[in-house]
Amino acid sequence: MATGLTVVGAGALVFAIALPAYVRIKGVEHVIINQRWIFVCLFLLPLSVLYEIFLSVRNWLAFKYYSSPERHAKRVRYVQEQVTSWNKKGRVKPMCTARPGWMTVSLRVGKYKETHEKIQVNLMDVLEVDTERSVVRVEPLVTMGQLTATLLPLGWTVPVLPELDDLTVGGLIMGCGVESSSHKYGMFQHTCVAYDIVLADGSLAHASKEENTDLFYSIPWSHGTLGFLVAAEIKIIPAKKYVCLTYHPIHSKEHLIATFTKKSSETKDHDFVEGLVYSENEAVVMTGKFCDEPEPDKINAIGHFWKPWFFKHVEQYLTGKPTLTEYIPLRDYYHRHTRSLFWELQDIVPFGNNVIWRYLMGWSMPPKISLLKLTQGETLRRLYEQHHVVQDMLVPMTTLDKALTCFHEEFQLYPLWLCPMYLPNTPGLVHSHGEGDGKMYVDVGAYGTPHANGFKARNSLRNVEAIVRKLQGYQMLYADSYMTRDEFHQMFDHTLYNKMRKTLNCEEAFPEIYDKVSRSARI
Repeated sequence: MATGLTVVGAGALVFAIALPAYVRIKGVEHVIINQRWIFVCLFLLPLSVLYEIFLSVRNWLAFKYYSSPERHAKRVRYVQEQVTSWNKKGRVKPMCTARPGWMTVSLRVGKYKETHEKIQVNLMDVLEVDTERSVVRVEPLVTMGQLTATLLPLGWTVPVLPELDDLTVGGLIMGCGVESSSHKYGMFQHTCVAYDIVLADGSLAHASKEENTDLFYSIPWSHGTLGFLVAAEIKIIPAKKYVCLTYHPIHSKEHLIATFTKKSSETKDHDFVEGLVYSENEAVVMTGKFCDEPEPDKINAIGHFWKPWFFKHVEQYLTGKPTLTEYIPLRDYYHRHTRSLFWELQDIVPFGNNVIWRYLMGWSMPPKISLLKLTQGETLRRLYEQHHVVQDMLVPMTTLDKALTCFHEEFQLYPLWLCPMYLPNTPGLVHSHGEGDGKMYVDVGAYGTPHANGFKARNSLRNVEAIVRKLQGYQMLYADSYMTRDEFHQMFDHTLYNKMRKTLNCEEAFPEIYDKVSRSARI
């Protein structure tokens, strides 16, 4: 999933406040698990609608009237002034952004926010669409929903656009982002041509392949531990109105691996490749192509609120649904997993895909991820830790069979998301291994409640992490990581990163990546 994915249902914690402990243990946990939809539907959905309207109006006005080089420069200077002031005060404690942890699309709220110097980095506007250079310049808090709303009416898009509306440019650069076009273009970071970053001394650096090259390759996956990202330039490509999507039903594991591997390698034939795995032997592989002239009787605007959730729509093709090719409006395709938050929303609002609910209330879905996190209480957090998995592992395509076996043995959790990704052999924390310019990898995403016998979150996740390290793969770091520091350094190449930390005098300024993303560093 894009990169990151957080779906933590908001429980009915309000009922717990006045209850005695012995009632709370049995009663409230039952309510949280089985009745949390009440709180979501009565409170969070209306708030989410109002919040979304506010953001849409605000972003439209900002792009039309407020985004300008002068105003952006003023906001960046304010970031620099805060960092300069921190230096003058003696570098007492490390810095981090002041953005509240509940607003990030990650599983946990970081403990470090409580002890670090908070720097205000309120940069959330699209600055410029440069069609001559085929580049869009944006601030780090621009979301994917905001980006498509800006670019598509102009006839442009970015090569890699992760699905969920609320994912931000900064999060996808400093963290990770993949999408069904990643088999052609790599991760989101590989579509970026330049970064502007405020360094530990308060200076502003511009990094690209030609300028500050080492810094350019060190920023992705660094999670804000080298400086504060204040702008990024991203490639744009001409957009077409539709995606011609073809569904390939699969009924054996061997057929899945062969088909998915083959389709992922056909970069000239397919603009998009994705797989949804519904059981150990059943899956649907999807291939898509940009298109401007659809067959009228095969258009399916899946983004309409009354339409079935996308993963449920895809599942129908396993039972012989006759039409195997359809045309989906481009923005609908990009955000196809947003309405159901992949398939996590079925655990939060069990009737959310019911046809009556879709027609009556589907327009209000989904609840904002940030509001779900904000209303997450300690009991709910503990329950999700113990009984829920949200993980993305990137492994070489040649090891997909072993990865699927591992996920089945440790989780028995379906659907699984498969997204192919070309990983170049470039400097930085994450790169392909061995000879050659790069290799095809695959993101295996597991989101939901595991059904494996004897599942225990810590033990099972450590087993999966060990297999991924053995396969020379990577774990997306928005999720829980149980690795030790040594294991973390085995997985991620810190060579260039450590060099830049020393060169830029970051030791006192920012924590290391591990100290921001490890399980022990998060609540």
